[in-house]
Amino acid sequence: MTVARSAPRHTSVNAAPTLDGALGVALVTGSTSGIGAAIARRLSRDGYAVVLHSRSSAEAGRAMAAELERAVYVQADLSIEADRMRLVAESVAAWGRLDVLVNNAGISKVIPHQDLAAATSAIWHELHEVNVVAPFHLVALAEAALRAAALRGRAGSVVNISSHAGVRPKGASIPYAVSKASLNHLTRLLALSLGPDIRVNAVAPGLVDTPLTADWTAAQALWRERAPMHRAASPDDIAHAVALLVASDYLTGEVLLSDGGLNLT
Repeated sequence: MTVARSAPRHTSVNAAPTLDGALGVALVTGSTSGIGAAIARRLSRDGYAVVLHSRSSAEAGRAMAAELERAVYVQADLSIEADRMRLVAESVAAWGRLDVLVNNAGISKVIPHQDLAAATSAIWHELHEVNVVAPFHLVALAEAALRAAALRGRAGSVVNISSHAGVRPKGASIPYAVSKASLNHLTRLLALSLGPDIRVNAVAPGLVDTPLTADWTAAQALWRERAPMHRAASPDDIAHAVALLVASDYLTGEVLLSDGGLNLT
């Protein structure tokens, strides 16, 4: 576990508006762009106060927090244990509660699967720390606050953002795919351990249209030609799946494969 490095500079938006009329408070990690931003915006529209987070894009985080009705921003490096602790503490302190945790932040490395030598131990440790250890640790840190949500009438909700690479033998690299498979199993283990007070589910997207994937021509062609929906997902598609799991009062331990049906082919 990486704990030796000093924590980076962070910025929070103070004087958060009240929770009057809000459904609760949701922390969405990695939420200043792409899928995470879409999730945060969707939960905000659904009535949640939102804690935004990123590792480095503080300016974007502050701007987005100012834009949304009820939002604060916290900067933290999820590879650092002390930063994870601070993130949860500041998230709970913002409104005095936490009802939803969306573990969206993750990292990847592009390595051909047949190039075993390139998948070094350092890469394995780096991806595992952020993609598996960090989500587990955030849930553990937030457990008391999420259990308190159940006392207010609805179970706390955790949604992990995984990948179809954790279900199928695909993905940017073997270490990445294995980290997402681990996250899927972690989701089921936590659901079994934390219910009924806390529900734990995951969404496993396939290809999602973002600036990062705009030039992935082979993958785009694969989804257009083979997936029953004949397209990649949009960030809003994934946000909708997350909102569905958050809104449910019964589903837990589910890994919702959101790849437009490509898994059927």
